Amino acid sequence: MLSADTQLVEARLFVPKEVLSLASAGIHRVRDLLDWLPRRYEDRRRFDAFPAEPGGAPVCLRGTVIDTRNRFGSRVRFYEAVVADARGSGVGPATITCRWFNMPFLAKVLAAGQEIVLHGKPKEFQGRIYIDHPEFEVINDSSGPSIHLERIAPVYRNLSGISQRRLREMQYQALAEVEPGSLAAPFDVDPTYPRADTYREVHFPDALEQAEAARRRFALEEFFVLQLNVVWRRARIRHANGRVQGKNTGLLTAFYHSLPFDLTGAQKRSIKEILGDLREPRPMNRLLQGDVGSGKTFVAMAAMLLAVDSGSQAALMAPTQILAEQHFLTFKKWLEPLGIRVALRTADRRESSHLEIEGAPQILIGTHALLFDEALFSDLGLVVIDEQHKFGVMQRGRLIEQGIRPDVLVMTATPIPRTLTMTIYGDLDVSILDERPAGRGKLVTALRIKPKQTDLTQFVKDQLTAGRQAYLVYPLVEESGKLKAESATAACEKWVKRLPGFEVGLLHGKMDPEEKERVMRRFRDREIHVLVATSVIEVGIDVPNANLMVIHHAERFGLAQLHQLRGRIGRGEHKSYCILLTDGKSPDAMEKLGVMAKTSDGFVIAEEDLRLRGPGDVLGTMQSGLGDFRFPDFLADTALLREARALADRIISEDPDLTGSHVALAGHIEDRPDAQTVS
Repeated sequence: MLSADTQLVEARLFVPKEVLSLASAGIHRVRDLLDWLPRRYEDRRRFDAFPAEPGGAPVCLRGTVIDTRNRFGSRVRFYEAVVADARGSGVGPATITCRWFNMPFLAKVLAAGQEIVLHGKPKEFQGRIYIDHPEFEVINDSSGPSIHLERIAPVYRNLSGISQRRLREMQYQALAEVEPGSLAAPFDVDPTYPRADTYREVHFPDALEQAEAARRRFALEEFFVLQLNVVWRRARIRHANGRVQGKNTGLLTAFYHSLPFDLTGAQKRSIKEILGDLREPRPMNRLLQGDVGSGKTFVAMAAMLLAVDSGSQAALMAPTQILAEQHFLTFKKWLEPLGIRVALRTADRRESSHLEIEGAPQILIGTHALLFDEALFSDLGLVVIDEQHKFGVMQRGRLIEQGIRPDVLVMTATPIPRTLTMTIYGDLDVSILDERPAGRGKLVTALRIKPKQTDLTQFVKDQLTAGRQAYLVYPLVEESGKLKAESATAACEKWVKRLPGFEVGLLHGKMDPEEKERVMRRFRDREIHVLVATSVIEVGIDVPNANLMVIHHAERFGLAQLHQLRGRIGRGEHKSYCILLTDGKSPDAMEKLGVMAKTSDGFVIAEEDLRLRGPGDVLGTMQSGLGDFRFPDFLADTALLREARALADRIISEDPDLTGSHVALAGHIEDRPDAQTVS
């Protein structure tokens, strides 16, 4: 028998051409092949009836090809196959048509008379039911019992040069040849059940429940490695030597007294938590998570004043120039009266508060340009990173390295579901702002399907006449031949004509930074009444007088993005309106937009986003580096994540340096010098 670590080229299980194809996908060992897990399963003990209506879930059908042809439309050509129901049950239509666009080579693969299994989602076109680009597999069961039929069949991610059928056979052969004991892991999450049996059940289960249980075990192993790194980092931080700050609170007290309003209970609680961290002789490592408009900037300002009062510098890094300049203006407004020296540093601008006080800046605000100007820093004691998920790990680390063991506060206005907080930010202490500041007007969200343009224009005029301002948001900068959506550039010209007497401005990501800042400054100063924009405004724009946002083609934006956009209004005392415009054609889009219309609670929206899109897509908007998760579908499983965390806590408690009984796990720790890839 073969060890799981045997190289495939040495195992001689497959022909050289197949070994090369596997190697191109990073599959070199027997273990690598077995770790290429199914992405879904088809229950081929029974097949779905041929669909009579479009929509619904994808179907798995078994049938016989009765006709094939290359067809040519007005703009595209496609290969078409008509498949007849092989069951002969008489239930539902007898045939279904399959189409593959721009794939004429299928004429050499599919032919009349073949029996196939196909999988796809039915849709309607000109009164007929089609499946476009279905996955399919030609069946040949003349050689007796088959691993491809009359069972639950695994379906894998495609490998170039290897068919699904052949890949299934390769997995079956590898399982038969591998020594079961060699499949053990450095830490077995379930030592009572042989890991080799889990591999068999995940590849060739007798029941779908069995496959799910096997996948759950592998997911637990993956989450355990993630949480082991989280607990390791947290332990290193807690035992590191840091600076003690926050004993002087004179500036913070003066700041409180200068505010014409009272901070919310959540803001006060968060500042108290930060103060407690600063006074500890270890570096602070805290996440400030707050919904849009919850007042994170004032909490950050308070933290930075505590650092300044301790004799050190504080720096705030923002992801965009617009946001950095917005923060700079806000900090100048509130901190100049306290005699604080504030400076701005972006790729395009250097600016100070011009106070008649000599000395280095006490508070630095900027973009990633802060990373490349070491002369700015004399004694960096506090690093604040805004919208931190928009920065890479290396960028954050470089700014932190500008100081000597500085305290770190990271902020996000993107509400994160509880399970993903455990996953992404598990090594951080978390403060949550779950209250809106007092004095904010009511915010109404309305979903409208193709409203009359005259009615929409009149509503915008009414708000402008009352002295308010408006955002009109579009998904595209310029017209696209591929997407049927109006662009901001084209729409701006139309709104200029619709709103005579009012100034209409345009803002999008392709404008140069100085032009963007000029437009935003004019909008803040009420010289521009209506801002036609793309999603470039989703972060950091604070214009309390703007109370109306109309989002065109709202179905093209994600839930989290829509929530961020809506957060640009409702920041003043006036009643605000967010209007979501859509064509109403997509049921999925209508469900998504319905969530926005029902609630303004970002944490509720985050949970719904997780439910609707799945953790894999949600993760992609939050943190690079987690996109290669093999089991993102389990990231919504709180119990599984808690189990993984408990295991990791126990291991680090028993063996803090992983040099004792758990030394085999040391290679899983990413920031250890001896870290390596361990399967």
